[in-house]
Amino acid sequence: MKAAGPAPDERVYRYEVKFVAPTIRRSAVDSWVRTHGAGFRVAYPPRRINNVYFDDHDLRTFDENLTGISRRTKVRFRWYGASHEEPPGTLELKFKRNRLGWKENFRIPSLRIAGEPWSQILRKLRGQLPVEGRAWIDAHPQPVLVNTYWRRYFVSSDGRVRVTIDEDQQVYDQRFHASPNLTSRANLPDALIVEVKGDSDDYALVGRAIQGIPLRVGRHSKYVVGVQSILVEG
Repeated sequence: MKAAGPAPDERVYRYEVKFVAPTIRRSAVDSWVRTHGAGFRVAYPPRRINNVYFDDHDLRTFDENLTGISRRTKVRFRWYGASHEEPPGTLELKFKRNRLGWKENFRIPSLRIAGEPWSQILRKLRGQLPVEGRAWIDAHPQPVLVNTYWRRYFVSSDGRVRVTIDEDQQVYDQRFHASPNLTSRANLPDALIVEVKGDSDDYALVGRAIQGIPLRVGRHSKYVVGVQSILVEG
């Protein structure tokens, strides 16, 4: 599907490197951030991130991200905090082209998640989107999973390199539920997901920043890992 939104020369392209580690490495990761020569500081207060991931009925988005093809996309509704009542949020289109990525966002003033059938949620979501946003929901009409995790944010002293650390990820299967399942969790191993990010022009800075991190670089998609966990459980 053709991307809507900004023209290619108006997009903010981002380069990111991901690391995954067991939670027992938390102290080592915190020490790396705290003592780094880039002078990392807290950029935002930590917060809980929640997402509904959408796909088509054949899980084509999952397949594309699992195989790691060079051009892939994810469609999700994101909101922050512990409430599922009527949070403001964003429909995010996350695009990846090889190692570069960018997002296109549509603000949603409010969307009740808890206690509503998915058919009603999708109707209300579509009603708050412009034509190009509705087209993405129409092409990805299946709510596949809800995931939620705790994120910490850091930024270098010059503001050009960013680090996020995610933990306490939870996944809830939505495939066979008429209303959001927010209680029956999938079995997911504890992990730290560390992302080091910068604008595409700061590729070299990101490369230097990750030197000395006590982790190995690894591909990781929360959506892919989440779908794999719910497929295992049936």
